[in-house]
This record gives sequence, C-alpha cells and structure tokens, in this order.
Amino acid sequence: MGLYLFAFILIVYIVTITTNAFIIVIVKSEQRLHKPMYFFIGGLSFLEIWYPSVTVPRLLWALLTKEESISPSGCMTQFYFHFSFGATENFLLVIMAFDRYMAICNPLRYTLIMSPNTCIQLLLGSWISGFIIIFVPCLQISKLSFCSKNIIDHYYCDFAPLIKLSCSDTSSVQKVFLFSASFIIFGCFLLISLSYICIIKTTMTFSTSVGRYKTFSTCASHLIVVIMFYGTTMFMFIRPTTGELLHLNKIVSIIPSIVTPLLNPIIYTLRNEVVKQAVKKLFQKMIYCGDQ
Repeated sequence: MGLYLFAFILIVYIVTITTNAFIIVIVKSEQRLHKPMYFFIGGLSFLEIWYPSVTVPRLLWALLTKEESISPSGCMTQFYFHFSFGATENFLLVIMAFDRYMAICNPLRYTLIMSPNTCIQLLLGSWISGFIIIFVPCLQISKLSFCSKNIIDHYYCDFAPLIKLSCSDTSSVQKVFLFSASFIIFGCFLLISLSYICIIKTTMTFSTSVGRYKTFSTCASHLIVVIMFYGTTMFMFIRPTTGELLHLNKIVSIIPSIVTPLLNPIIYTLRNEVVKQAVKKLFQKMIYCGDQ
C-alpha cells in the first residue's frame, strides 16, 4: 500500500511542477498574455511550484524509507516556509481579485493603475508580506520545549501537532498564531468578497447578457480557485487543535498543499480561451521544431 501511495503522490507532484512551469513558459513567451491578469497567473504558478515542494519531497522520503522522525531545525524550517507560502497565496489571490475589480469596475484607468511596475511591486509585496507575517509565530514555536520523540502526528510540521507535542505553556503562542491566521485568512477573504460584490454590482448594470457572460467568464477561474483554497483553509483553521478530528486534518490539508497546486493551472487553462490558444500555438511550434 505504501509503495502505491508513494507512486501516486510522486506522479501528482511531477505533474504539478510540470504544468505550473508550463504555464509560466506560456505567459512569458506569448505576447498576447503580457497583461496584468496573466502576469499574476504566472506568479501564482511560480508559487504553486514551491508550495508543495516544502512538504511533498519529505513525505515521499518518509513513505520510501519509513523514516517518520524529523529534526527540530528541519521541522521549524518546513513550518516557516509552508505557512509563508500559504500566506503569500492568500495575498496573491487578493491582488488577483483587485486586478479583476479594476478591469471591470474602472476600465478607463485600468492600464494606468495596473502598470508593469505596479504589478511587479504588488507581486513582490505579497511575497515579502507572507514571509514577514509568519516570522513571529515561527520564532515563538521554535522556543517551545518538546518532551517526547520528534515524531509529528502529521505528514508535515503543522501547527496543531506541534502544539500537541509540546510540554510548554502554549497559550501565548496559540493567541499569536490565532491572530495572525485570522488576519491573513479572514482579512484576505473579506477583501476578495468585497471585490466580487463590486464586480457583480457593476456587471448587473451591463445592458447585454453577452457582456455579463464575458465578465463572469473572465472571473470564473479565479473564483473557483478562491472557493477551493478558502473552503479547505477555513475548515482547517476552525478545527480543534486536539481530539479525534485532528486526524481529519491530515486528509483535508492535502487539498491546499497538494491538490490545489495541481488543479490551478488546469483550471486557468481550461477556462481561458486565450491561454488555450497560446498552449495550442506552443505545441504547434514544438512539433514544427521537432520535424526540422
């Protein structure tokens, strides 16, 4: 059973890295995709290469060697990068929602506001913010004492299993983590929701159903990703940190850290005609070069 699980996760991981890298190549090589929306899609694909890479290789190693323990320094490193990438994705999804809001609700100023320099600054800002905001909770957790074996009841160093493993007073750590998680998850989700409320209000003023359909179609891919990401993230956030339901988190956490990075490029490709045409064009070039 372990070997089959190893093979399945390895295939999913390879496909995830390949498809996201392919999206980046398409966005970079196709002139028609040199627009803010596709720039952020490429940025999301770049993030989705690193997000699963924090946990999946270690999981594959554990499945292959049956070595389930991890060093404290390795655990803290994994914890920091996993949650930093997760926070970055929250901020990036907000930026993508803001981009759609500007394009639909303020189209005359869209090009001026969403300039290439602004897009780069927003993308870098999401990464910097994601890595800064997780630093304090990670530092507090690293100072805890762990009085049992370094074996996490999870496939990666998640917050709840670490708290369960600690023999220190974790009340202050849980408060800081709760505040940080609330600010990131619910704050970002609120901003995304407000953006889509404005988008829906503006779209309802369009005189033709064709215009409304095209607008909703443009936002559909991002909205699907938001629903998948926040549906599982909020479930994990409100779960108890102890008890039987803690084991359910192992299964649910696979979705944002493994499944979503795989599905994101597929969703954006299947839902976007311009991207599909760019993919077809790139394949035709590859076939043509192969025939030469």
